[in-house]
Amino acid sequence: MPRKRSALLDTTVSEINILGRHLEVLKAVKENEPIGIIKLSQLTNLPQHSIRYSLRILEQEGLIEPSKSGAITTNRVHEVLGTLESTLEDLATMLKDYKKKLK
Repeated sequence: MPRKRSALLDTTVSEINILGRHLEVLKAVKENEPIGIIKLSQLTNLPQHSIRYSLRILEQEGLIEPSKSGAITTNRVHEVLGTLESTLEDLATMLKDYKKKLK
């Protein structure tokens, strides 16, 4: 029987999953730019409404921009991805520390 997750973490897990989806969409745009919503949906196996939402967030963050042919990345994408990578490493360290405190 699978372990039941604490409600304390439901929101956190949900937010991490959404972040993962945004990163998956960003990676697909980066590798296939310019690209439209339908093609992104096909490549990622995500519904078009989820693609639209991720594109909107990525555009608000300045990572992509629309073009006549579809979404394209901006010059900021490399800078932000580097910062994001180090932030994820910091979060992983924090989570390991919290886990140790539970023992």
